[in-house]
Amino acid sequence: MNKLFISPSPHVYEDTSVKRLMFDVVIALLPALAFSIYFFGMGAIIVTLTAVASCLAFEWLIQKFILKQEPSITDGSALVTGILLAFNIPTNLPIGIIIIGSLVAIGVGKMSFGGLGNNPFNPALVGRVFMLISFPVQMTSWPIPTGFSNSYTDAVTGATPLGLMKEGIGAGESVSAIMDKIPSHMELFYGYMGGSMGEIAAVALLLGLAYMLFRKVITIHIPASIFITVAAFTGILWLINPESNADPLFHLLTGGVMLGAIFMATDYVTSPMSVKGMWIYGIGIGVITVSIRVFGAYPEGISFAILIMNAFVPLINMYIKPKRFGEEVKNGQ
Repeated sequence: MNKLFISPSPHVYEDTSVKRLMFDVVIALLPALAFSIYFFGMGAIIVTLTAVASCLAFEWLIQKFILKQEPSITDGSALVTGILLAFNIPTNLPIGIIIIGSLVAIGVGKMSFGGLGNNPFNPALVGRVFMLISFPVQMTSWPIPTGFSNSYTDAVTGATPLGLMKEGIGAGESVSAIMDKIPSHMELFYGYMGGSMGEIAAVALLLGLAYMLFRKVITIHIPASIFITVAAFTGILWLINPESNADPLFHLLTGGVMLGAIFMATDYVTSPMSVKGMWIYGIGIGVITVSIRVFGAYPEGISFAILIMNAFVPLINMYIKPKRFGEEVKNGQ
């Protein structure tokens, strides 16, 4: 005898799991990791392994002994946090500082709010910003890419392209003169520049974006809204005065815009649920990022921009909602 089961919506079933989504993100990060190892050598390996191992360990310890829960490190979320944390720091950062950053990312940014699905802020960015504020010297000593032979402890350091641009403009130099000291746009696209692991190789990050779109891990709305906003804002400034403002392509290829827009702003838990909300969220991130870069004291602003907009996500979700199926139509609208 067949039984009819009646239940409320939603009725769409999909075999997607947290583990599958997280490991798809890991796969999408592999091209950028490979480029980072090629350019920064052993430092990229040491930093990544330290961040991943400490994030996994802290999540297991906190769940097991403090929250008295069954550890869930096999779902891949702590693994992703560890990789993203590594992508946001210099490849010569001391191991002790990385471990502290991992503790803040997992313990404060994630587990203090109840774990996966409850954290209002991206955990990797919480750890990154904490380290930047607490250890500013170590967090702004950027290794120069010299190949796989690059030493972890004795890496040659230098300013990032964004740092050179900020310093040069502040000193009254023209943008064209500053660009002579910076790798070409094509070199920036392939990753030949100083910075954190996630700031290099735009081509590798875009490959990761293509993979996640193909696997339907994310949608294009948030990355597109950030890229368009950054390009439009910086493009207007560049057209007004090209000798005092860098061109839009420079801003897109340098710093953490690519990494932030593709892998961190799109975090399910900390980003809006509606398409309109995603556009508002992404535009906000783009405007804040450019404002900090151009008018603020820091040469980079994507981390702060994402965390600020993370705080607005509950408000966006509350007021920007799609019409419910069956909702009464008024005035022909």
